[in-house]
Amino acid sequence: MDYQTTVSNKEATTKKEKKKEKKVFNQKPTGAFIGASWAALGVGTISYCIGLWNATMQLNEKGYYFTILLFGLFSVISVQKAVRDKLEGIAVTEMYYGISWATTLISILLLIIGLWNADLELNEKGFYGISFMLSIYAAIAVQKNVRDIAYINRGGNENEKDLF
Repeated sequence: MDYQTTVSNKEATTKKEKKKEKKVFNQKPTGAFIGASWAALGVGTISYCIGLWNATMQLNEKGYYFTILLFGLFSVISVQKAVRDKLEGIAVTEMYYGISWATTLISILLLIIGLWNADLELNEKGFYGISFMLSIYAAIAVQKNVRDIAYINRGGNENEKDLF
């Protein structure tokens, strides 16, 4: 049996137009979301640092946990940037994308290993874990807001280089 399928010009044109349509991301984040993101970042990082300051651990242990916080914050911002660049059609090498994800996971793993082996009370371990996770999640949200606002302020022109 020989079946023949025909498509009218109108249907074909509509399908082509749908393929060519580009999503426009032009909704600014609300002030409440921006404020909540910055507040979460501040609360998480400041709490973590105050906990380290008041801890009775050796200075080298404090340095380890502080470095893990900085490493984690940088890593998640790098992941967010790589993901957003891909979404906007900006070239991102797979190596950079993979390294960004790997460093994020490594920072979390290093915190877990450090806390697992630390001579701390269980509630202290939980405090550092939760404040760390709050900090890195909030860093992603803050970076997203900064990126969204910059994108909208320049008129959604994807050809311009992004500074964030």
